Amino acid sequence: MAKEKKPEARDPKNNTVARNRRAYHDFTILDTYEAGIVLTGTEVKSLREGQASLVDGFAAFDSRHELWLEQVHIPEYLNGTWTNHPTRRKRKLLLHAKELIKISRQIQDPGLTIVPLSLYFKDGRAKVEIGIAKGKREFDKRHTLREKQDNREAQRAMRVRNRYAAS
Repeated sequence: MAKEKKPEARDPKNNTVARNRRAYHDFTILDTYEAGIVLTGTEVKSLREGQASLVDGFAAFDSRHELWLEQVHIPEYLNGTWTNHPTRRKRKLLLHAKELIKISRQIQDPGLTIVPLSLYFKDGRAKVEIGIAKGKREFDKRHTLREKQDNREAQRAMRVRNRYAAS
């Protein structure tokens, strides 16, 4: 009798479809939320293939106080038929009413916006992590890059020092 394999526990990091690394460079992220996203069948299939781009995406409220994700690119499903979806359509975000109220109050401050940070699957459902963000100026971006580089050099020096101290 053949021994059955147990299904492996999937790492949540492997379920990530897309990350918006540019958002961390261009914005200071003040607060994050996890939201469900309303998708069509071909969009889900395309996401399961690991294709999406969040670079130009943003979220905005409409007149009925619903939050919509705009300008996120999910390419057409290759095996789709005439029912395929438009690639950059508006997609509704699903949040609790209290969260929507909190977000709408936060973004009333000038200079704040809502940007998508990552798109992933959690328990078989597509989720998007959105962040309340404030735009960085050019000198802030340079300062952040300089800090990263200094930290990297310090880690490298510590690693070399610890290597010689151990031997």
